[in-house]
Amino acid sequence: MIDVSSLIPEPSRPETAFAQKALTYLDGLFSYAVTLCHGQTEAEDLVQETYLRAVRSFNQHAPDSNLKAWLYAILRNAWLNQVRHERSGPRMVDMNDEEGSCAAAVTSGNDPYTSYLSQAECQDVRNAVRNLPTQYREVIVLREFEGLSYQEIAVVLGIPAGTVMSRLGRARDRLREALSQWNGSSTRSAKMTQREAICDDAM
Repeated sequence: MIDVSSLIPEPSRPETAFAQKALTYLDGLFSYAVTLCHGQTEAEDLVQETYLRAVRSFNQHAPDSNLKAWLYAILRNAWLNQVRHERSGPRMVDMNDEEGSCAAAVTSGNDPYTSYLSQAECQDVRNAVRNLPTQYREVIVLREFEGLSYQEIAVVLGIPAGTVMSRLGRARDRLREALSQWNGSSTRSAKMTQREAICDDAM
């Protein structure tokens, strides 16, 4: 996994406590970075760059403000700078980091066939999210996979919370439509509502 130990200041430095607190969001930042970058290596580099920028700018973060949203915003800005530099546009790619969450959703008590169906459904969701336009994919990932609030997403994306809600609604509609086109056996069709739960959650 990502090693940022070399970036943590010495205990005597004033930013050390901040750096330690920021570590708690490292896994979530990496999951978000994977959806933005070209691959896992690029995502790791982006998270390290984000962490370094945050530590260097820790005195700009108000103690009573939202650290999580601030870190996600730094990561997104760093990614946008890379995109502009490369002049190649956003490149959203494989959501391999979601494999673990899908596997966790399949309990050890399930029989092999049920486990297969559950993992297939997770793959359907990943594929559908991967094919969404960037603005919709990003808001779905932040809300449904990373669990950010509407206000936190607004801070990360730099848009009003109302825009977040409307964009998320459109993203869920597109995701629901994509999932409804999945053709399978009657057994899988009966489980469609389980796969679509992500579209209706928190509405």
